[in-house]
Amino acid sequence: MLNSAYIISYYVRFGNIERLFTNQDNGTIILLSNVFWLLMGVDLGTYTIIRTEKIEKVLYRSIKLLIYHLVVIFSSIYILDFDDTSRSRILYFYLILFVLIFISRFIFISILKQLRSRGYNYRNVIIAGTEKEGLEIHSLLARDLVYGYKLLGFFDDNEDNKKREIDYLGTIKDIEEYAKNNNVHELYWTIDSYDPKRVKSLIDFCENNLIRIKFIPAFRRYIPNRYVKINFYDYIPVLLLRKEPLEEPLNRIVKRLSDIFISLLVILLVFPWLFPILIFLVKTSSRGPVFFKQKRSGEDNKTFLCWKFRTMRVNDDADKQQASKGDARITRTGRFLRKSNLDELPQFFNVLFGDMSVVGPRPHMLLHTEEYSSLIKNYLVRHFVRPGITGWAQVNGYRGETKELEQMKKRIEHDIWYIENWSFYLDIKILFKTGFNMFKGEENAG
Repeated sequence: MLNSAYIISYYVRFGNIERLFTNQDNGTIILLSNVFWLLMGVDLGTYTIIRTEKIEKVLYRSIKLLIYHLVVIFSSIYILDFDDTSRSRILYFYLILFVLIFISRFIFISILKQLRSRGYNYRNVIIAGTEKEGLEIHSLLARDLVYGYKLLGFFDDNEDNKKREIDYLGTIKDIEEYAKNNNVHELYWTIDSYDPKRVKSLIDFCENNLIRIKFIPAFRRYIPNRYVKINFYDYIPVLLLRKEPLEEPLNRIVKRLSDIFISLLVILLVFPWLFPILIFLVKTSSRGPVFFKQKRSGEDNKTFLCWKFRTMRVNDDADKQQASKGDARITRTGRFLRKSNLDELPQFFNVLFGDMSVVGPRPHMLLHTEEYSSLIKNYLVRHFVRPGITGWAQVNGYRGETKELEQMKKRIEHDIWYIENWSFYLDIKILFKTGFNMFKGEENAG
């Protein structure tokens, strides 16, 4: 399809393909296109097909590969200085390739669904265990016939299962005899505790009879997370409650370097002309210092001094009472600074000194950390990373006063989602959304 799209795009752009095979630049580009497509396709798992996976995910991986490929090829054309190559034709190439991929994936999945719904390309499955995990995997595999699974039934040593409305086939010792006589393709083991020797014997039986045995761990009884991560320390599997991209040293370096770069950019280019104006406005709004300093909870729940432009009249409740909408303590200038997020500008010094990041969970007052950590069970997870000037919760509307516990729970959910899904591109997205909100004006600002 890639090579066909390349030829078709040439014809669409020029009305013929005469020079396609005589131009050396075209030969180089098509060679690079093939090589990069294969390498990147394998790396991104584009051709991995999981039976229970939705077609949207398959298409997403293909589109992701297409975008990466486009960036690499355009970069290659620029680096190799192929001035004679028509950029518009290359765009035609990617548009045609996108259409071909989209259509082919749909046709492929549709044919596969038809085959499986008629009993072809399916797998016979048995399940060991009738507790929660066993019933869940049964429900998932049986959800849609097009997944290609035929659920034969359950095995469990608890013979009370005969009275339940499930396809109970016998005890664990009956598995081998049943599998020999019923062309079983897969066995899902969901029992949490069992004799290791018996399990090892069953594994050997499955291996010797071309049956794939798959284990469903019971950690979800204790861990509510939908996604977990498994690392291998040598040959020891270690289950992590969540994926944390910022645990990777390279990611931490990338984030810290970007923090330093952005904070220096703001300090050197914006502060020299904007700071004097804001200082004047704050100073003339009410008596008191220009800056407001407050102890807040940072990474690993360590205390640091957070800086802001003062937006309130000096009062004794600043470290106890959260600012609310229409708060009488907020000055007219302070209201403008809060609505535009300009009161947070001094925190770029916090970023430069390493107490904060440009993007991350917003730092809370010490009193709030103590209060909410006892009310929300996973509250302190947000302190696995540096706090930020802006964050995923803030750009999704969870900013300002939290009158109800449910609002804080939603904010924490967004903070934890950010920690689990961090990427450099996500940070860029949050910064753009923050900039847009600054011009629009924050509705939830005090």
